[in-house]
Amino acid sequence: MEVIGKDDLKTPLLLPSDGVAATVSQPSHDGDMKIETITFKVSGIKHASCATSIESKIGNLNGAANVMVSPLQGQAIVRYMPELLTANTIKKAVEDIGFQVNEFPEQDIAVCRLRIKGMACTSCSESAEHALSMVDGVKKAVVGLALEEAKVHYDPNVTNTDRIIEAVEDSGFGADLISSGSDVNKVHLKLEGIGSIEDLTVIQFSLESLEGVNHVEMGFEEHIVSISYDPDLTGPRSLIQTIQEAGREPNYYQASLFIASGRRETERQHEIQLYRNQFLWSCLFSVPVFIFSMVLPMLPPYGNWLDYKINNMLTVGMLLRWILCTPVQFVIGQRFYVGSYHALRRKSANMDVLVALGTNAAYFYSVYVVIKALTSESFEGQDFFETSSMLISFILLGKYLEVVAKGKTSDALAKLTDLAPDTAYLLTLDGDGNVISEMEISTQLIQRNDALKVVPGAKVPVDGIVIDGQSHVNESMITGEARPIAKRPGDKVIGGTMNENGCLLIKATHVGSETALSQIVQLVEAAQLARAPVQKLADQISKFFVPTVVVAAFITWLGWFIPGEAGIYPKRWIPKAMDGFELALQFGISVLVVACPCALGLATPTAVMVATGKGASQGVLIKGGNAIEKAYKVKIVVFDKTGTLTIGKPAVVSAVLFSNISMEEFCDMAVAAEANSEHPVAKAVVEHAKKLCQKLGSKTEHFTDVKDFVVHPGAGVSGKVGDREVLVGNKRLMRDCNVPVGHEVEDYISENEQLARTCVLVAIDGRVAGAFSVTDPVKPEAARVIAYLHSMDISSIMVTGDNWATATAIAKEVGIQKVFAEMDPLGKANKIKDLQMKGTTVAMVGDGINDSPALVAADVGMAIGAGTDIAIEAADIVLIKSNLEDVVTAIDLSRKTIFRIRLNYVWALGYNVLGMPIAAGILFPFTGIRLPPWLAGACMAASSISVVCSSLLLQSYKKPLHADGA
Repeated sequence: MEVIGKDDLKTPLLLPSDGVAATVSQPSHDGDMKIETITFKVSGIKHASCATSIESKIGNLNGAANVMVSPLQGQAIVRYMPELLTANTIKKAVEDIGFQVNEFPEQDIAVCRLRIKGMACTSCSESAEHALSMVDGVKKAVVGLALEEAKVHYDPNVTNTDRIIEAVEDSGFGADLISSGSDVNKVHLKLEGIGSIEDLTVIQFSLESLEGVNHVEMGFEEHIVSISYDPDLTGPRSLIQTIQEAGREPNYYQASLFIASGRRETERQHEIQLYRNQFLWSCLFSVPVFIFSMVLPMLPPYGNWLDYKINNMLTVGMLLRWILCTPVQFVIGQRFYVGSYHALRRKSANMDVLVALGTNAAYFYSVYVVIKALTSESFEGQDFFETSSMLISFILLGKYLEVVAKGKTSDALAKLTDLAPDTAYLLTLDGDGNVISEMEISTQLIQRNDALKVVPGAKVPVDGIVIDGQSHVNESMITGEARPIAKRPGDKVIGGTMNENGCLLIKATHVGSETALSQIVQLVEAAQLARAPVQKLADQISKFFVPTVVVAAFITWLGWFIPGEAGIYPKRWIPKAMDGFELALQFGISVLVVACPCALGLATPTAVMVATGKGASQGVLIKGGNAIEKAYKVKIVVFDKTGTLTIGKPAVVSAVLFSNISMEEFCDMAVAAEANSEHPVAKAVVEHAKKLCQKLGSKTEHFTDVKDFVVHPGAGVSGKVGDREVLVGNKRLMRDCNVPVGHEVEDYISENEQLARTCVLVAIDGRVAGAFSVTDPVKPEAARVIAYLHSMDISSIMVTGDNWATATAIAKEVGIQKVFAEMDPLGKANKIKDLQMKGTTVAMVGDGINDSPALVAADVGMAIGAGTDIAIEAADIVLIKSNLEDVVTAIDLSRKTIFRIRLNYVWALGYNVLGMPIAAGILFPFTGIRLPPWLAGACMAASSISVVCSSLLLQSYKKPLHADGA
C-alpha cells in the first residue's frame, strides 16, 4: 500500500515477506526532524467514513506527519515524528474512538542472518534453532540445514548479534554474521593515509556530522569504516568525498570501497578442500591397512611376512595396522569426537554420535586384541583396525561429494546474483541536461538520482527511468520474457537486464538492496530458509532416530553374541580367524553406521532450494516450501479479470450522450470525478475524456476539483463537482444511488456487453448524462492456459467486479465455465472461502489492491508481477513477467518438487529400511552375505549423495507450456 504523497518510483518492486506480523519502522528525514513509519491493523472499519474519522483523529495529534487508513485492508499507515509523538499514543487515539488495534508492532524488531557451520543432519538444525530461541530478546529463529543459514528476529534493546552468535557457538556450532537489519543501506570503506588514532577520530566526526548518516563504526586496527546511511540524503560517493575533505596538510585521507570478495563461495571452496584433504590423508593410512588386512593375507607367499611374530602372538601385521589406524581414528576423525561431544552436551544425538560409537567400538576392541596377543602365548583373535579406518575414509568421501553437490543446489541463485554489472558510466549534466563529463565507477558507488549511460551490449547497472535515448532491452534474465522490450524516455528499466541496440541515459531510482534484482535474491533466500510442512516427517523421525539405532545395534550384538556363546547356531557360520564375539560386534557396528539420518534431513531442503532457484530464474518467485506444498494440491484456480485474464490496459472505444449536456462539459465532469481513482478503467476514461476535450478545442488545462469524493468498491465513485452531484460507475452504482436507467441506456449497455465491453455510466444530479464504452483485450495466452489447466485436472473460475454480460463474454472467449461477476473485494475473498469449505485447495491469481483479500484468503495466492506491491506482498507466488503461462509453471514445478521430495525420502529411508536388516545379518544364515562396517559406511555416504543428486535433477526442469509452444 502506498503512502499518500510518496513518489511511486521509490516504492520497491517486490516487498520481501519475513513471516512476522510486526512491521519494522523505517526511519527517514523531514528537514531536521526525524520521521518514522508505523503500520498496524484496525478492526471494526465498516465503511469509508470510519477510515476518515481515524485519519482525522490521528492527524490532529501533534507530531503526526501523514496518515492513511485503508477501509478495504483494515490497515493504517502513519508517518510521525518520534520526538513529538509515540507509537503508543497513536494506538490509544485509535482505541479512544472505538476501534480495536491488532498486529501492533513492537517498538523494535531487528533481523540478522547467520552462517551456521558444523550442521550434519536435521537434529543439528533443530538444536541450533532451539539454542537461538532460548536467547533473551529473540522473537523468532529459523535455521535452514541445506542453506546452512539462520534468520533471527530479535529485540535490539534486549540482545545483540554478538550474544546471538555466542549462543550458537555455545551449542557446538560455528557462526558468522552475514547481515543485520542495519546492513540494508550500509557501505564499508578502506581508509588510507591514517597515521594515528586522532586521524580516525577526525574522520568519524566528519562522517557523523554529514546529513543522512545514521551510524559510523570504526575499525581501528584494519582502518575499515562501516557507515549506515539514508539513500535519500547521501550515498557512497558523498561519504568518500567527506573523508577526503576531512584531511588537511600534511595528512591527506583517501577512501575506497572495501569488498569482502565472495565470502560465501570462498567458505564453500574451503569446506570442499578441507573434506578432500582429510579424505586423501585418511586414504594414505587406510589403504595400507586395508591391503595388510584384506588383500595380502589372501596372496601367499606375498603376505606371509605379516604373520611374523614380534612377541608372543603379536604379529607384524597387527602392529602395522594399529600404527596406521591410530592417526585416522584420533587426528583425522577428531571432528566426529567434537561433534559427538557437543551433541550429547545439548542432550541430542546426530551422525557424529553414531560414527564415533561405531569406530570406537572397532578400534578399542582391536586394541584389546593387540594387548591380549602381546601378553598371551596362545591367544588367537582378529583385529578390526581396517573397519575403523575404512569407515572414516568412506564417510569423509561421502561428505566431500555431498558438499560438492550441495554447492550446485544454489547455482540458479548465484547466476541471478551475478547478473548485476561491476561498473557503470556516471554522467555529470548541466542545467539544460547536456553532458559535461563521463566517468566509469563501481556500481556500488551509484547513488539515487544519478545519471547513467548504458551503451549497446552493456547491462543496466541499477533500476531506473530512461531520460534520453531509445533502445530494446532484453529482460529475460529477470522476467523470463525472451522478446526484447522497447524502451523510450519515461520507461522503467531493471538492473541486470541487457541493453541491445541503442544508447540509453537513465536516472537511478532504486540502488543497493532496493533494486528488483536484490529483492528477488532476498525473496528466494528467504524461501530457501523457510521450512516446508512435508519436512515435519524428517524432524519427527530424527528426534528418536539415533537413540533407536543405538538400541537396535546393541540388540543386534546381543542377538548374535548370546546364541553364539550358547551354541544355538553352528560354529561354521563364524568366518575363519573370528570368534562369536567379533562376528556379533561387526554386525552391531554395521547397524550403527548404515542407519545415519543425514539423508533424511537433506531430502526436503535441497529440493526446495533447487526448485525456488530454478523458479526464480524462469520468472516464478515461490515463497518457500509451504507455498510449494500448497500449490501441489491445487484443484481450482480462481482468476481475476482485469489485468489478469485481460491485458489490464483498458481503452475507451466510444462515448455517447443521453442528455442535452455538451460533450465538453460531460468530459470535464467525468475527469474531475475519476481523477482520484486508481482503477485501470477510471484511468482509461480520464485519458479518453481529456483527448476528447482537446479535439473539441477546449483550452482548459486545469479541470474542476471534486469534493466529498467517495469510492464505492466494485461499483464506481461519487463526488461533488462544483455544485453538481456526479456519479461515475456501473449500473449497480446507479441502482444503489436511485438513479433511473432508461431503455436507451439499457440497450446501449446490453449491445456493448455482448461485445465484451464495459459500460461506464456518468450521472449528473441524479440523471444518466452519458456513457463510455471500455474494452480490455484478453491476453493471447489465456485460452491456452485454461485448456492446459483443464488437462491437469484443475478447474478454472473467474471472479470480477465487472458486470455479468462482459464477464460472461470474456469467460466464453478463454474457455472458463463458471463466472462470478459484480463482486467487491470482500465478496471475492468470501467466494474463495466458500470453495474451500468444500474441502478443495484453491489458488487465486490477481494483480490489484482489490485482489489482496482474495490472495490472502486463498490457499495459494499468485500475484501478477506487474501488479501492486500490496498484492505481491499478500501472495505466496509472484509471476514476475505477468504471463499467465507461469500459473501452469508454478503448479507444475510444485508437483515436480513434491514428487522429488518423496523420491528423496524413498532414497533416504530405503537405505535404512533395506540396509539395517542386512547390516544386522538377516541374510547371513541363508546366503552367507553380510555387510562389513566399512561397506555400511559407504552405503550411508551414498544415501546422502543420492538425495542431493536427486534434488539436482530439478535443475533440468522445463516449462510445460513453453516446451509445447517450442
